[in-house]
Amino acid sequence: MFAIDLNSDIGESFGVYKIGSDEKLINYITSANIACGLHAGDPIVMNNTILIAKNHNVSIGAHPSYPDLQGFGRRNMILSVEEIEYFVLYQLGALYAFCRSNNVELKHVKAHGALYNMASKDINIAIAVANAVKKFDDKLIFVGLSNSKLIEAGERFGLKTAREIFADRMYDENGFLVSRKISGSVIDNIDLVIERAINMIKYQKATSINGKIINIKGDTICIHGDNPKAKDLVEYLREAFKRNNIDILPLSEIIK
Repeated sequence: MFAIDLNSDIGESFGVYKIGSDEKLINYITSANIACGLHAGDPIVMNNTILIAKNHNVSIGAHPSYPDLQGFGRRNMILSVEEIEYFVLYQLGALYAFCRSNNVELKHVKAHGALYNMASKDINIAIAVANAVKKFDDKLIFVGLSNSKLIEAGERFGLKTAREIFADRMYDENGFLVSRKISGSVIDNIDLVIERAINMIKYQKATSINGKIINIKGDTICIHGDNPKAKDLVEYLREAFKRNNIDILPLSEIIK
């Protein structure tokens, strides 16, 4: 019996700038990671995205980042652990305000972009993120890259942790995501995405960008909302999961 949560980063538009196809993706995912305003999203986008998720019975999670609106949160930043903790806490509070006003629960937290990637490798950054979540609400599910420092930090703080895997991103031989600056780091070949997803879920294996087989376990799998083929990828993934007897469940039903 195999089961997986299907998540996507959405709510990443800003003002008049439209990013992603949230209205289409929402029909296929079980968990939504919603931008909290510091890399994307604004109060109106945050509120509207929560309503979209609520209307489709999709679990809502916060997607905090470094304060990097100009760089979409994908630029490495040098901040103190205190600054990181408080920036995350600030964003959790912002999204929670809209959740509460719309009578929906905040279920999980997943860091975005450079914050996610740096925290995956640096235990001090990971602890800062996990500590913010612990202080805000220790019942939230803490999502992090499988086999990373984020999972280690979450477990250290006694949080429910969810190991995340990626269908449309390449890994290096150590199990970290390959930089988007490197050619081939983002996968848009639907057949390859499906093949990799099935191998990770059923066999707990993935092929790195240099051909090495790595061990990997996942509770939730991500398709990036800003991928131009995101809607098609998610649709075909769901069909492939059904053929391979993989149940698609909300994160809260997988992590208990």
